[in-house]
This record gives sequence, structure tokens and C-alpha cells, in this order.
Amino acid sequence: MLKKNLLALLLLAAIFTTFLVSPSKSEAASTTYHTKAISVAKSNLGVRYLWGGMSPRGFDCSGLVKYSYSKSGKTLPRTAAEMYNKGTKVKSLKVGDLMFFAPNRASRPTHVAMYMGSGKMIQAATSHGVSITTTSNSYWHPRYIGAKRI
Repeated sequence: MLKKNLLALLLLAAIFTTFLVSPSKSEAASTTYHTKAISVAKSNLGVRYLWGGMSPRGFDCSGLVKYSYSKSGKTLPRTAAEMYNKGTKVKSLKVGDLMFFAPNRASRPTHVAMYMGSGKMIQAATSHGVSITTTSNSYWHPRYIGAKRI
């Protein structure tokens, strides 16, 4: 009798833990493709900036994001401004969120980067090609206009 009660208790604990601890399939898939997109972008660190570039021969900002997400199974529009019309607006950044920048708050986005976590973002910038910088970077921080989760 004690063995049956103990077995039943362990079974209930296992079921309860599964529902509390395991992420849903959509959360797990989301984490996977966001993480993969960041990995793809990181594998291209140092690739030169090329206006209109969408391959490891050269990237512009939206080309890097589009390429990285494409390799992760997600299709995105071509430009930063078009990407800004997709996804869900977020205030609290998570890994893989797209960060948008513009010359001023009234402008449409002209630059996009991917949030890597820990206050860092990866981007293709004219001055450094594919590179990692901080979200508090003195050039980009004042131009930040929002983020979207794809």
C-alpha cells in the first residue's frame, strides 16, 4: 500500500513539474529560432558592410537580419522600415528581438539590429561591418525608436 501511494505521489509530482517547468512548444521554438538567428549573425562577424548586401560577401543592416532569420526558418521583409511593421512591439528586450533606429523620433526606421542579451546588439554598420556593440552606444542609443519581437 505504501509503495502504491508513493508511486502515485511521484507520478503526480512528475506531471505537475512538467507543466510548471517545461516551456510550451511555441516558446521552445521561439527560443530556438531567435538563438539560431543570433548564432548565424555571430558567424558573420567581421563581414564587410555592403549597401544592399544580403550574403556573407557583404551585408547591410536589414540584409544581415533577413539572412540570419532566414537561416533560422523565418522570412522577414527586406528593409528596416518594412521589418518595423512586423512582429509585436516590446518594451523589455529578449534575445533575438529586433531593435530599430532612426535619425529622429519622427522618422521611419533606417537601421535595425538584433538584441543579443546583456545589453549587447549585433548589427551591420557602415563603419564596422558585422559587429557587436552595446545598446548604450553613444551613437545608437539616442536614435533608438523601439523594438519588435518576431
